[in-house]
Amino acid sequence: MKTFESLVRAEFAPKNTFLNTASSGLLPARTVAALHEAVQIRADGRPLDPLFADVEASRAAFARLAGVPVARVAAGASVAAQTGLIAASLPAGAEVLTAEDDFTSVVNPFYARGDLKVRAVPLERLAESVRPGTALVAVSAAQSADGRIADLPALREAARTHGARTYVDWSQAAGWLPVDADAADYTVSTCFKWLLGPHGAAFLVVPEDLGGLTPVLAGWVAGENPWDSCYGPVAELAHSARRFDVSPALFTYAGLRHSLALIEELGVDAVHTHDLALADRFRAGLARLGHAPLPAPGSAIVSVPGIGHRQPELSRAGIEVSNRAGNLRASFHLYNTTADVDRLLDVLSG
Repeated sequence: MKTFESLVRAEFAPKNTFLNTASSGLLPARTVAALHEAVQIRADGRPLDPLFADVEASRAAFARLAGVPVARVAAGASVAAQTGLIAASLPAGAEVLTAEDDFTSVVNPFYARGDLKVRAVPLERLAESVRPGTALVAVSAAQSADGRIADLPALREAARTHGARTYVDWSQAAGWLPVDADAADYTVSTCFKWLLGPHGAAFLVVPEDLGGLTPVLAGWVAGENPWDSCYGPVAELAHSARRFDVSPALFTYAGLRHSLALIEELGVDAVHTHDLALADRFRAGLARLGHAPLPAPGSAIVSVPGIGHRQPELSRAGIEVSNRAGNLRASFHLYNTTADVDRLLDVLSG
């Protein structure tokens, strides 16, 4: 019988101590094999039908992880592009509320419009800062810089009270924290971090009524019948969220479907328990060394002020972490072990 441990060890054999999933996740062996096969399909000149099927299989897997019907999931290339789609659909002068220092892809497209009122407040004050006239609240479920988790239930209640929509980026949480896409009007996530996929895919979940979005990026794949929509204007847009699709990076999805299948096999709840146990072990070890991480209870991301400068030293020692604004950021995922945590602590103690 396959266990969590046996499944993980069959898929991952990193050559270093990799604690940098918040930047990009490791690729499972099954995903690597699928990427090689996709490349061979192209090299051999075979029909690309299996690769297009991979897009739909990936969409369906993400829908299951997000807890929504597949018809509400659009396939795109990046969070920034999906945010741009949301931004393009807001009326001039609309107020967008964001968290201070949230990840650029979540907020910059609203600033780029030039005619929106963008207001940034501390993350812990986000829900209380929703007010009459706020059109949209945009926030990451978990902050990239330090792992802090947004109070999404409070935000949802505040938004409902004032008639605002919510846009939540799960890029730093999907894969280790259970996703409830129905708790927001729009949900987005890139797939190359905790979901273990290749770069080049980001899913957007929209409401059943499609959320009033204008498909400004629509090309032939956004048609109800894509292969009949290759020339001239699209005569009939897809009746589902697929109307917001952009032409897919086929190799990416060829691998991604297998990465998402692994997450489903392991179960997000089991991954969550595993990841948080390692993060808490690291926090306890830091306390013994006299370091205080930034507060981010319940997060798989741990950020330590003042020692980000040690990242090059750690990399030379075969330990991969990040330096974010002077903070050392370590992130713990399903392929990490207690030995990885202890090795990082040992080097930091030197």
